[in-house]
Amino acid sequence: MLSVSDAFTLMQQHVLPLPTEIVPIHNATGRVLREAINADRDFPPFDRVAMDGIGIQFADYSAGQRTFMVVGTQRAGEPPQTLREPTTCLEVMTGAMLPIGVDTVVRYEDVTITDGQATITIDDVEKGLNIHAQATDRHAGEELLPTGTWMGPSEMAVAASVGQTELVVTALPRVALISTGDELVAVNEIPLPYQIRRSNTYMVQTVLLSLGINATMHHITDDEAVLQTEIQRLLADNDVLILSGGVSAGKADFVPAVLTRLGVQQRFHKIQQKPGKPLWFGTTENKTVFGLPGNPVSTVLCACRYVLPYLRASLGLSPAPVQYAQLATSITFKPNVTYFLPVKLTSETDGRTIANPLPGSGSADFANLTAADGFMELPASQSEFGAGEVFRVWVIPGIESVR
Repeated sequence: MLSVSDAFTLMQQHVLPLPTEIVPIHNATGRVLREAINADRDFPPFDRVAMDGIGIQFADYSAGQRTFMVVGTQRAGEPPQTLREPTTCLEVMTGAMLPIGVDTVVRYEDVTITDGQATITIDDVEKGLNIHAQATDRHAGEELLPTGTWMGPSEMAVAASVGQTELVVTALPRVALISTGDELVAVNEIPLPYQIRRSNTYMVQTVLLSLGINATMHHITDDEAVLQTEIQRLLADNDVLILSGGVSAGKADFVPAVLTRLGVQQRFHKIQQKPGKPLWFGTTENKTVFGLPGNPVSTVLCACRYVLPYLRASLGLSPAPVQYAQLATSITFKPNVTYFLPVKLTSETDGRTIANPLPGSGSADFANLTAADGFMELPASQSEFGAGEVFRVWVIPGIESVR
């Protein structure tokens, strides 16, 4: 069996070679940029008024002038006016071009205006006050969004601001989620006493939606011939197969043998961890298959710890920010494997993140996950984990941003 670290590294060596596609900007939210976006002009493109107020020549203020006659108003979206006479001012609006002859803006809060006369009421005015100078943020031609950028709200605004009507992004992989097992029935069916409803595929589908991937769902019974026929069909139509169940050591766990016959090269089977030990991973030249353990806690853990980072890398995204937390209470775990402990996270006023253990009743206790924010990764090198110790946490998607 591989260690958690070795298994993760091996997966990252076989990321998918996903192509690019061009999408209109209104369809680009949540996609990964594959062609950098540059500034088409300076940011800002002109000396910009940063506050509503009055525009003056600083030399007049420096000479002792405090009261200025208002001779006009400069609004946003209009060509610049010209301040021609000394000891006069223009009312100026936020976002407007700085009027010609104005080099300082005093906000309305620091001015009183009576009968067309504006009097400055503060003594700390400096030249250039409340002016957002041209090219302060970026110069024309400068890179604004590099390749690999996730297109969130701010990024979409930047793309729109430079007239980018279409974006080159990573094509989303076609993903099929496959549940296996004769004990599983559809959500709309009434299970017999020895059956349960299918739920793992809904859980993994929700995890994948955090990357904008809308996977299809399928179910295959524990019949080896049927498994081979259906998996072969789904493998031809998809880039990624994610199976739930059928990868352990039971008499009906046919998935590894079927995948081998279909030409999927096994990269590893089983990891030194709990839960999720039976994880299976394999590839062809341009396809990837994950065989996740069927127990729900194992399924969602492996989806968060391995599948999501793999798909992030395939899409061209950088790894998600590493998160750590302090254990709220001591934990003892004797087996010499990495232990993924379900935890509830709380934030303290001093900036610490506290992980409250939710051990539950095992890897089949998916109801326990409704209270969990993620999994704390406790290393195999320890068996005693003290309150206050800090370890990495893998947050279940939906709790945090993809970014």
